[in-house]
Amino acid sequence: MVKKQDLLIEIGTEELPPKSLKNLAAIFREQMCLALKDEELDFSDANWYATPRRLSLIIKDVDTTQKDKKSQRKGPSLSAAFDKNKKPTQATLGFARSCNVGVEKLEKFENEKGAWLVFNTILKGKKTDKLIPKLVETILERLPIAKRMRWGNHNIEFVRPIKWTLILLGNKPLNCKILGIESGTCSYGHRYHYPDALEIKKPSEYIDTLKNKGYVIVDYDERLSLIKTQISKIAKSNKGNVIIDSELLDEVTSLVEWPVSFLGNFEQEFLKLPKEVLIATMQDNQKYFPVANDKGELMPLFICVSNIESSDLESVKRGNERVIRPRLNDAVFFWEWDLKYGLKNHHKSLSDVVYQKDLGTLHDKSERISETLISIAKKMNIDTGSAKTVAKLCFCDLLTKMVSEFPNLQGTMGYYYAKADGENDDLALALEELYQPRFAGDKLPKTLLGQCLSISEKIDSLIGIFSIGKAPTGDKDPFALRRSAIGLLRIIIECKIDIDLKDLLSTAASNFTNKNQTSNCINDVYTFLMERLRYYYRDEGFGADVFESVLAVNTNKPLDFHHRIVAVAEFKKLDEAKSLAAANKRIINLLKKSEKSTSVKIKDSLLVEKSEIKLASKLVDYKKIITPLIDNRNYKSALTELAGLKKDIDNFFDNVMVMCDEAELKKNRLAILNNLNSLFLQTADISKLQD
Repeated sequence: MVKKQDLLIEIGTEELPPKSLKNLAAIFREQMCLALKDEELDFSDANWYATPRRLSLIIKDVDTTQKDKKSQRKGPSLSAAFDKNKKPTQATLGFARSCNVGVEKLEKFENEKGAWLVFNTILKGKKTDKLIPKLVETILERLPIAKRMRWGNHNIEFVRPIKWTLILLGNKPLNCKILGIESGTCSYGHRYHYPDALEIKKPSEYIDTLKNKGYVIVDYDERLSLIKTQISKIAKSNKGNVIIDSELLDEVTSLVEWPVSFLGNFEQEFLKLPKEVLIATMQDNQKYFPVANDKGELMPLFICVSNIESSDLESVKRGNERVIRPRLNDAVFFWEWDLKYGLKNHHKSLSDVVYQKDLGTLHDKSERISETLISIAKKMNIDTGSAKTVAKLCFCDLLTKMVSEFPNLQGTMGYYYAKADGENDDLALALEELYQPRFAGDKLPKTLLGQCLSISEKIDSLIGIFSIGKAPTGDKDPFALRRSAIGLLRIIIECKIDIDLKDLLSTAASNFTNKNQTSNCINDVYTFLMERLRYYYRDEGFGADVFESVLAVNTNKPLDFHHRIVAVAEFKKLDEAKSLAAANKRIINLLKKSEKSTSVKIKDSLLVEKSEIKLASKLVDYKKIITPLIDNRNYKSALTELAGLKKDIDNFFDNVMVMCDEAELKKNRLAILNNLNSLFLQTADISKLQD
């Protein structure tokens, strides 16, 4: 039985980039596990650990040697192995030499394909401690690192200079070099609290030794949980609630090895700034956590997470308060300057900002959006004056000092500055909603004006970028058009905007100066949007067959598509669905076989069999029921009603020969099927449904 030991790998470095830390550690673990499997080394569990100064793995119950493997080398066929005197031929002698054995060690092997001489041997498994160093070094060299660094006099590269390495297999340290650094028996503690070496005798001691002696909490999740507990407790003790941004929490966790949280204050007068500005100043610039009261209003407080347990925490607190004050003063300056200048006064300067060299300036884009939005406004009963104004102002906040400092506040500052200029709430909110949704699962615009503005901007981007030949390819999407497409479709569907996609594309395309190019790409953009729609419904849990059944009826309105796909998904749950889907496949195949275009008119005089008489009569009745349901987009009820035809359709196929010899009878029976097929196709092509 193969002996097993725990494996510890620690790569000690200078401070690692915090936004990459989790990802690097997780990929390090994933690749190490794959490498061990490739070497046929079993293990039971693997965990990654990461701090600003180290990437670590502990892999449990690793085989200490590879298992021995049987090996068989095939030599010459038996017919070519020996001459007529039964002496080995040159081929056999050469094969034996290549195996470093005598001919007597070769064996005969036979199967249904023939017979050969073979050499059977046992390949001894390599020791794990001999394999690990190369595996680790290869994985580190292949980690997805955007910018690598060199250090010292050698050409070795890594995300940050490596200071030490530690590899233990059980209690045995592996004496090796990893990226030029000798592996030892020691880790190192906190840079300030315990900068000395810490001897690690076995992997099971690693976490506790670093924590209890070295002031390092190496477990990332433990640090994150501790930070959340600390900052929440501090906020509660000051009658507030900490605002925790998940990305900031991850970043702060990646910046500290020994988290110590404390409260700081700033002057009440800074609360006159918009909430989002204060939060951006605290989070983006200082990595502080803001505090709000029970009403959600910001308090003049912040919580900082330090990487040091100071003996004079009050001085540390004052230092951080001293640092944030000029930041907040800068924000006040930006706010007051922007208010004084006014939002609309930036419009003329949009002509100086290039949107894309082949698509003009932000002013050009603003004008195109205006035309598209006005066209939508007329259909949606939106005031065209408001449409013109909001399109004129939609990019103006990009030129403000505040957005120059905090780009993530684009749209948000448009809202505040528009309100300060006296614009109404809906128009100001529309400016904030322009960029929504910003990411998967993000909120959608709430105002109708904001919804239509966002649609107009996204459709302009899609048409424009496609027209200059820069559509997304593979994993490359520099203009984030996939995100724009999903956002566009989500707004139309979830906000119930009843709009024709092809009409919208044509309208947007007509606003470009290169009309020939834009009109030529309409079909490409439409196809792209339909593919995005496919992914949208896949993520919502709809089957591919349900999507295809609706796609087949060529509805250009995403909202109408949504009503249909929901109806088909419900229909598929019915007991009759499977049989009716099969019947529809049969109907379509029969209609395809007909020599000429099939008539839709059924002649009562040619109805002979009871089953066809009854089905034809039912079709007349059902048309009267189905038509108003379809007109009102009540597709679910329409399909439920049509399910009632199952028995009559089954009887028809059981008792009626459709493709009979009498031409007129066949033609009339195909007309019945054509009418039946048309009834179903008013909602979807259910022949595409799978079991």
